[in-house]
Amino acid sequence: MGRTALAVVKLLLREGARPFVSEAKSGDTFASARAELDALGVPYELGGHTGAAFDGVSLIVPSPGVPPTKIPLPASCRADVIGEMEFAFPYCRSKIIAVTGTNGKTTTTELLKTLVAGCGHSVMLAGNNDVPLSAVVTSEPAPEYLVLEVSSYQLELAHAFGPWAAAVLNVTPDHLARHGTIENYAAVKARIYANQGLEDIAVLNDDDPLVCVMADSTRARLWPFSLEHRLNDGLWLDGDSIRLGNECVAQTSDTLLPGRHNLQNVLCALSIMRAGGFDWDKTLAALRTFGGVEHRIEFVTRVDGVDFYNDSKATNVDSLKVALESFPVPVVLIAGGEGKGSDYRVLRDLVRQHVRRLILIGDDAPKIEVAYGDLVAFECATDMRDAVQRAAAAAQRGDAVLLSPACASFDMYTSFEHRGRVFKDAVMDYAREARKGLS
Repeated sequence: MGRTALAVVKLLLREGARPFVSEAKSGDTFASARAELDALGVPYELGGHTGAAFDGVSLIVPSPGVPPTKIPLPASCRADVIGEMEFAFPYCRSKIIAVTGTNGKTTTTELLKTLVAGCGHSVMLAGNNDVPLSAVVTSEPAPEYLVLEVSSYQLELAHAFGPWAAAVLNVTPDHLARHGTIENYAAVKARIYANQGLEDIAVLNDDDPLVCVMADSTRARLWPFSLEHRLNDGLWLDGDSIRLGNECVAQTSDTLLPGRHNLQNVLCALSIMRAGGFDWDKTLAALRTFGGVEHRIEFVTRVDGVDFYNDSKATNVDSLKVALESFPVPVVLIAGGEGKGSDYRVLRDLVRQHVRRLILIGDDAPKIEVAYGDLVAFECATDMRDAVQRAAAAAQRGDAVLLSPACASFDMYTSFEHRGRVFKDAVMDYAREARKGLS
């Protein structure tokens, strides 16, 4: 009884079907959903799936989070079981650009939306980003393009889904409790290509051994990309140049996104734009404006040669590791918050290599001081505005000021989003004052 169910219900009603919603849990969290279903006149049950719910049923659409093997079907039930994405796909009137992979899906799909819009086309974003496909296929007018973030859970029950353009960014161990083995997981990811036609586009990461073999899974036009080696028939990275064969078509300086992992996302998105025949000058112009997904190593602004980045989503040590590895320039790091019992010392080498100065905030500031205080100069801030002022004062031209707390936010803020917005407000206030002083 979540957003996916409500979106499916509305599409079913539009098509003249009679939906019934069955929810295993119960409680006040479903109050708004129940009110909406009541207003629509749709029956439902909470607190368990009764056998009666499956009587006379012709179609079952499970939530993406429910493994197909866990659906409590009575032996007498002969209903078809399909995923929400599979159910909604036939009703879509837009060209679908679908992206999957273990890491980078959200950044790549957000980037693609920006690039397509920058070329003057109408576009919407849906899928594994909290906007179900069922919720957007009824849009009037239908957008020219629909960029779809696709998870392995959504592909698991996909049999006819065939996007105009499809990409797999990478495959690393994840969700193995559900898929069993990395090979099974990769096979599910490969389903994104299975129903493509000869005029469709299949973009693959040629550096990932589990992805490049997926070329056998599609009849579509193949567009590999690589950060590691030269390609004759796809985009590849040559130092600071992005090439198509021998031709230089872009530069790494065309993107604001830091880190090698983001170059993978950029090459994937540019491959789709190039293969799809989009205006290349407009594509690159749009790329230069994209600062990233909010709160995920998000570029905020540049002040007097110093770049400010918001990585408030970094609520653990692993996320801080990725952030520090993304910057080839010295970092003034703002870190701290509500700790999770992490061992901050595991990042000592990275901190020594990348951090010029450390600005500490929140409850875990003393623990982070113990972990890194002998490696790098540090100071404690009273709040985010103070932290930004201290970081800006410590930064030198060419440095990056990075909020990447490695902690939860609840000691000072209601959420990591709230923390990130406060940081960005403080940065922009500082930027205005700094520019006023220069004028």
